[in-house]
Amino acid sequence: MRTAHQDPEVPREITPQDLHPQARNELKTLDKELAEYVAKHLASVAYFIDDDPERAHQHAISAMRRASRIPVTRETYAITSYVTGDYATAIRELRTYRRLTGSDMQLALMIDAERALGRPEKAIEVGHEVDVQKLPNDVQVQVAIAMSGARLDLGQTQQALFELEIPQLNPNKAFSWSPELFAAYAVVLEDLGRADEALEWKKRAFAAEHALEDHRGSGAIEIIEIEEEADENEPVAVEEHDPVSE
Repeated sequence: MRTAHQDPEVPREITPQDLHPQARNELKTLDKELAEYVAKHLASVAYFIDDDPERAHQHAISAMRRASRIPVTRETYAITSYVTGDYATAIRELRTYRRLTGSDMQLALMIDAERALGRPEKAIEVGHEVDVQKLPNDVQVQVAIAMSGARLDLGQTQQALFELEIPQLNPNKAFSWSPELFAAYAVVLEDLGRADEALEWKKRAFAAEHALEDHRGSGAIEIIEIEEEADENEPVAVEEHDPVSE
């Protein structure tokens, strides 16, 4: 039996058009009124998730209860469950999402949810269920970071480093995932006692983050070359590339 749930009020400024077009497309199987209702609650999740995750979760529940067969509602409910600390529900819903879609795009979150439940061995097992090489680059990076964390949970520090030594760990180029990947690599190096190398990767993470910030808003920029800084006070030199030519 479902527990009582009161739908939270949708902010007046939220409309169905605030939901990502791909998500709105999934709702086309619903009748118009219901689709708009669900869309507004899903859009409200994005509106509140950073500042009020519990409120975002209530909106996710409202959407999921009225459109539970729609993958994006299950995915959203899983994410807000994770953010609010209900890791068992997050895992269950992510597996449901994967059954509905065949997608492994949330694999890293599944791994981290298992870690949060104190099951690093299971987290690693989950990571090995999938051919990660078939996933997009950004998802591969998130999986590598999650798997590295699980190895650290088990005290397997050298293996944690190996998990991060993937092709995307390129010290000379900055992608959206580079700052987090470089920083994770620095943490493991530090744990291994390789302080000088850790410091270099921390500097690379900092340089990548600032290079990306400088170029944010330019849709044509996907790759930025990072040159070594001779002086920490000097700006990072970057070279822009046309993503079509990469």
